[in-house]
Amino acid sequence: MQKTFTGRHMTAILVVFFGIVIAVNFSVAAIALHSFSGVVVENSYVASQDFNHWLKDAKAEQDLGWTAKVSRDPAGRLVVETAGMPASAKLTALLRRPLGRPDDRTEALNQIGPNRFVSKEIDAGRWIVRIEADAGGQHWAQEVPIG
Repeated sequence: MQKTFTGRHMTAILVVFFGIVIAVNFSVAAIALHSFSGVVVENSYVASQDFNHWLKDAKAEQDLGWTAKVSRDPAGRLVVETAGMPASAKLTALLRRPLGRPDDRTEALNQIGPNRFVSKEIDAGRWIVRIEADAGGQHWAQEVPIG
C-alpha cells in the first residue's frame, strides 16, 4: 500500500525548511550583535589609504618598548602604570564607549609617583581607553578595554 503525497506533506516540508533557515539567521544575527564592537570608520576608502602608514607608526611605537597597564581603582579612577617610558612622558587618556550613544572624552592623567598616573573619577561601565604618551618628540599609544 502506497501513501500519496498530499498538500499537508508539502506544507510540513516547507515549514520545517523555512524554520531551519530562520533559526540559523537569528543565531548568526545574535552572534554578530554580541561580537561587533560598533566601531567603524567614517570613510573606508580613506582608511584603506592610511593603513600602511598606521602599520609603520605601530611598528615605531612597538620598537620604543614602552608599556602601560591600565586599571580602575575602587574610587572609579583610571590608574596607569608604565614601564620603559622616560620620566618626561606626558600621558593622556581618550575614552569612548564601545557601543551605544557616543560618550567620548579626554582625561588628563596626573603623575602620582614614578611610572604611576591617575585620572579623575570616570563613569561606571565599559570603556575603550586609548593611552597616549609623548616624550621628546616620540609618540606612543595603546588601546585597552576596561569595565
